[in-house]
Amino acid sequence: MLVPGVYLLWLAIAAIITGLLTYGFDLSLPMQVINFSFISLILVFSVKRFLKDSPIVSSDPLLNNRGGRLIGQSAIVSTPFLSGEGRVRQGDSDWNARGPDMDVGERVRIVAVEGTVLRVEPLNLIEAPLANEEASSASETGEPKPGAN
Repeated sequence: MLVPGVYLLWLAIAAIITGLLTYGFDLSLPMQVINFSFISLILVFSVKRFLKDSPIVSSDPLLNNRGGRLIGQSAIVSTPFLSGEGRVRQGDSDWNARGPDMDVGERVRIVAVEGTVLRVEPLNLIEAPLANEEASSASETGEPKPGAN
């Protein structure tokens, strides 16, 4: 149920049980086929129900969600944004993206994924509140603002 072929394990167990029953009771071929079929069904549906009641929790829920892994990452604009649409390069891939108009080479942060389109915002928008906080804390402590004479 976790890996493509795990269901074969239950069929193998059913074959072993059928073999043991045949060895012990000297069953005919039609009876062996019937036993194998019923034991296989019983095992497969039992395991399916068990895994449904207590699912296996992944240690990495974003393992197969490439878009979800990109959120919070930075990228570089590779095609200028016109009317809110352009392309960005993240790692070794170019992605369609939406965001404010920007020029090639600007750094952006990925804030959301909508299908195969990334929603981005310039990194300077994220850093601007930090600069304002530093300036306000400097004025509260009586220190001169950086760059002021």
